[in-house]
Amino acid sequence: MITIIMGSKSDIKIAEKATKILKEFDVNYNVNVASAHRTPALVEKIVKSSESAVFIAIAGLAAHLPGVVASMTTKPVIAVPVESKLDGLDALLSAVQMPPGIPVACVGIDRGENAAILALQMLSISDEKIAEKLAEYRESQKNKVYDDNSEIQKLL
Repeated sequence: MITIIMGSKSDIKIAEKATKILKEFDVNYNVNVASAHRTPALVEKIVKSSESAVFIAIAGLAAHLPGVVASMTTKPVIAVPVESKLDGLDALLSAVQMPPGIPVACVGIDRGENAAILALQMLSISDEKIAEKLAEYRESQKNKVYDDNSEIQKLL
């Protein structure tokens, strides 16, 4: 099980990128909206009552949500910084500059799909079914690479 927490309803498009992947892998997840600043008690309730193995925290601006979630659990937390005022750099730096002892994994700005894949990789350590599906997924990615160079040759 994976728990996704969005800092705001406006982060839904990023969460959808993650849920699309999780559905593809048939992995249980839940999605919540809770703000580290406006509803910290709700964040704590979600984290403390969760049976999830991994958390994905999606937040923009100061992006304190991933760090707050990480402070409440020893389970892995993956930050997804969201593009906002400073092109998402503010959120990115908030996620990667965690103090010693409270690590947060971080994917690229707006990369909900990568957060889901990273969460699945974490789960695959103890779940052979997910590991096999990940191997198949990676293989399918090779087919998406543009290997017909004829269009490129026309440009040269």
